Amino acid sequence: MKAAFFPGCLIPTKYPHMELAVRRTLEPLGVEIVDLDGFSCCPDPIFFQASDKIGWLTLAARNLTIAEEAGLSIFTICSGCTGTLSEANHMLKEDAELRERVNRRLARVGREYRGTVSVRHIVALIRDEIGIECIRESVTRPLTGVRVALHYGCHLLKPSNIMNVDDPDDPQILHQLVEAIGAEPVPHGERFLCCGKACVDVDLPLEMTRTVLRSIKEAGVDCMGLICPTCFSSFDTGQLLIARKTGEKLEVPPIYYFQLLGLAQGLAPADVGLNRHRIKPLSLFEKIGVTT
Repeated sequence: MKAAFFPGCLIPTKYPHMELAVRRTLEPLGVEIVDLDGFSCCPDPIFFQASDKIGWLTLAARNLTIAEEAGLSIFTICSGCTGTLSEANHMLKEDAELRERVNRRLARVGREYRGTVSVRHIVALIRDEIGIECIRESVTRPLTGVRVALHYGCHLLKPSNIMNVDDPDDPQILHQLVEAIGAEPVPHGERFLCCGKACVDVDLPLEMTRTVLRSIKEAGVDCMGLICPTCFSSFDTGQLLIARKTGEKLEVPPIYYFQLLGLAQGLAPADVGLNRHRIKPLSLFEKIGVTT
């Protein structure tokens, strides 16, 4: 199958190795990635939307029109991008008056939103169009014995009536994807807590990050598995900030799921950018017999 790839801003500029991992792991799954010219920031699903709802909708709609012109639905690799584009798509399809208002703005740049495409996070695309079994079949080096604590984050699952990815109170999609590569998904007590990134407070975001990391540390895992670059930033760089502020070294390696998939497909750690992480998953490397 083929779909329009919406990479967003954060991954290409700050974590390009995540995009590399996606591109390298989708090919064995039979997904044809279509790169379209003209995409901009999604934009941000929290602060931009709160400050200028119509501007936020217009920019999101403009991105959707690019995929509409190509006749392709969109897949994203960032939960925030998925949230923005899915919510904007839903609102504009449901509200004719709002759609007309946004289209008046889009007309200034020669565009019109028609509501003809869908938006899905890449994990939902794989589950629904490719199938979990296809993941299993692509594995050449199963991550046997590797324990992965899962962090779903906020935007992938909520609002559930718009995202339609999984049950927000009992999600299974990441569990299934981790099991498909031979690893063990491990529940922990704070698996539903926000990473803290969106909280407008001096101390609270880092405290929330530390709460999640402590919960994972207590679970005795090799790494943390996630699918959001914003969450990754909180848990990777955040550990350095926690150590600097409190002296506490948690040493919980956060890993983007498609980096784990790349390892299971036989790629080297450097091939999926794991050498770029601040917190290295050394026990994982030891269990599967690889080095950085």
